[in-house]
Amino acid sequence: MPYVSHADIGGRSGFGPVVPEPEGAVFRATWEPRAHALTIALGATGSWNLDMARSARETLPDYLNLSYYEIWLGGLEKLVIAKNLATPDELTAGCALHAPAPVGRVLKADRVAAVLAKGAPTERAPAGPARFRPGQRVRTRRTPTTPIFLAHRKARLTVERSTHISLATVFWEAQARPVFLFWCR
Repeated sequence: MPYVSHADIGGRSGFGPVVPEPEGAVFRATWEPRAHALTIALGATGSWNLDMARSARETLPDYLNLSYYEIWLGGLEKLVIAKNLATPDELTAGCALHAPAPVGRVLKADRVAAVLAKGAPTERAPAGPARFRPGQRVRTRRTPTTPIFLAHRKARLTVERSTHISLATVFWEAQARPVFLFWCR
């Protein structure tokens, strides 16, 4: 299955003006804090990593029609089904209909603030040396993970950044591979 990120709208027009939220406004609806809490709690089980969560959100087919927390909830639903933590009929019913699946970890309420403050690593160990080096001139290709506004552009690599997982393969853990990130001009 090809990786199609519906979040890749950089450089495109036709999405209307950006309307800033009032300072300090985090949630607009009463269900949003619960969706956020569920995402944190289920992510803490270790059933998936940050890259997989991002992939689940960005590949939602109706991504562009969803609010911020609808995207989080839709991604979470994909993950709990993919990891057999819930079934589609349980999500529809809004309650457990089957015996619970075991999870690796449980985030207790008294640890939430400390865990969120600590964060989680996003860098991955490289599988080998970088294919390119800073200062090198390159022409980008259009791949499933190349942002549309960068596809088929000439650039000079300026700074090598860290190594991260390619989102094109992240959902299939056995194939997930780290790639080098560069800044370019």
